[in-house]
Amino acid sequence: MTIEIGDKLPTLTLPASGAKTVALHKDYAGKKLVVYFYPKDNTPGCTLEGQDFTRLYPQFTKANADIVGVSKDSVKAHDNFCAKFGFPFLLLSDAEEAACTAFGAIVEKSMYGKKYMGIDRCTFFFNEKGKLVQAWRSVKAKGHAEEVLAAVQAL
Repeated sequence: MTIEIGDKLPTLTLPASGAKTVALHKDYAGKKLVVYFYPKDNTPGCTLEGQDFTRLYPQFTKANADIVGVSKDSVKAHDNFCAKFGFPFLLLSDAEEAACTAFGAIVEKSMYGKKYMGIDRCTFFFNEKGKLVQAWRSVKAKGHAEEVLAAVQAL
């Protein structure tokens, strides 16, 4: 089952960077929330995407929106990734794939002719009432943060 426009933010609690635990539906209640899924810390596309969200972060917060990134990497890897690039938002560790499954972010991928299941680079935007208002699937990292910011500012 994949989340659809109009659905509520899933009831999930995940470990996060900075020795935190995040309950998405509670900790971000009353705020706009951008949840972006990415394949792996410290890879070129994922680094670019995180840096773009970081660069635009002041504009997201001005629009009463927060951002969280999600991958299957460990909290330790997330802490290192955040420290290396100065990400001002939390990265959630989804080693058990609970969030990936709830959001439909695990897809069949192909590399060098081999098929495998991995995280689709995708983003979900929830309004202040915790309802999904926009979703982007199979996105390219370059320019994506700007597209998401435009949607956040338009609401």
